[in-house]
Amino acid sequence: MEYHDLLYTEGDINLGEHRKNWREQLSEKTKNLLAEDEKYFLHQSMSTPCLDVIDKCEGSYLINTEGKKYLDFHGNSVHQVGFKNPYVIEKVKQQLDELTFCTRRYTNQPAVELAKTLIESTQSKLDKVLFAPGGATVNGMALKLARAVTERFKVITFWDAFHGASLDTISVGGEAIFRKNMGPTMPGVERVPPPNTYRGILGESEENYLSYLEYVIEKEGDIGTFIAEPIRNTDVIIPSKSFWKRVREICDRNEIFLIFDEIPTGLGRTGRLFVYEHYDIVPDAVTLGKGLGGGLFPLAAMLTHSKYDKVSDISIGHYTHEKNPVAATAGKAVLDYISDENLLEKVSEHEKHITETFRIWEEKYSLIGDIRGLGLLWAIELVEDRTTKEKAFDIAERIMYGCLENGVNFKVSQGNILQLSPPLTITHEELQFGLDVIEKQIKKYS
Repeated sequence: MEYHDLLYTEGDINLGEHRKNWREQLSEKTKNLLAEDEKYFLHQSMSTPCLDVIDKCEGSYLINTEGKKYLDFHGNSVHQVGFKNPYVIEKVKQQLDELTFCTRRYTNQPAVELAKTLIESTQSKLDKVLFAPGGATVNGMALKLARAVTERFKVITFWDAFHGASLDTISVGGEAIFRKNMGPTMPGVERVPPPNTYRGILGESEENYLSYLEYVIEKEGDIGTFIAEPIRNTDVIIPSKSFWKRVREICDRNEIFLIFDEIPTGLGRTGRLFVYEHYDIVPDAVTLGKGLGGGLFPLAAMLTHSKYDKVSDISIGHYTHEKNPVAATAGKAVLDYISDENLLEKVSEHEKHITETFRIWEEKYSLIGDIRGLGLLWAIELVEDRTTKEKAFDIAERIMYGCLENGVNFKVSQGNILQLSPPLTITHEELQFGLDVIEKQIKKYS
């Protein structure tokens, strides 16, 4: 892999001159802790070296060892109800005084209550569930269930997709950086271009693209599973309603098990509790994670239909912490808090403000090639030239560090896309502060 590819991979940029300059202004205490981090942790792309040392987190903010606050428009998608949510923490504290672990072959009330709440939140359109400690794990479980149900192992998926970092999920993922030097991965994976309806693929027609997709499926003939993010998190690609309705029809016609990976985008981020609700279809399985644990515990879930509850002779999951009562308590508290605090309505209000703000930005700044988003999930694509769509790599990096200096954290995706995903609990004042900081940097380089 070339240096340029490593420099501008998915996630924040960590090998360039701007990173070196950033680290120079950090305190000696922070530099020493970062050096120890690099000493003890195995280095890997997108994780090492780190940006800063976080000492506390609360609400919408990360706070470093020097007391500097970062308004977090990233959060690894775990901060739907904010960091250190008092309601979630209180429920977890109460559970810690009761049952802290549930051994296999037994169940417990918190796990059952979380399962019931999740299923009821889908209006029983998905009425069976399994839990696991992480998103990659539940995606693996969904892939196993699809194989068991269809008795076919082939999978269709999108290039650039991310479904986890385990060997099975990188096999169906579309990012090369996770598969580099990994040797043979799962066989039978067919990748197609992502449904980028903004620039157009295979011509400027969505119909052309869907015809191509259908051709691949029917030509292959024995595909059993289609796994996809209904709205892609990293660069916020939002297919049309007609796109997913047509895909659902194609899957039904070919008896393909459709998995929607909503791990980073579900639980209210798009203004609906589940992303599939935007499309008036129901997939065969939905996977959730990240924010489900309230930023306290790793917790993920696979939701599916009772008609697929016919694999009792197979261990689809069987993970040690499948029904962890403390994690389940956190998950139930997250769902209750989203409902009780009317966070979905608040997200819709924020969306209206963001939409109007970004409409003005697009008219003012030629650096912006495209803005797209829904709810509190947005992408600002930066270009050197709107005609050629040449990616503004260096400027995106400068803007990221300029915003960090001024107390706003977000992720740069694919080298030139500012991906913004603040907590659902963010106040209007906090949101406006973040937007003002970002606009100031965009204006500086436009």
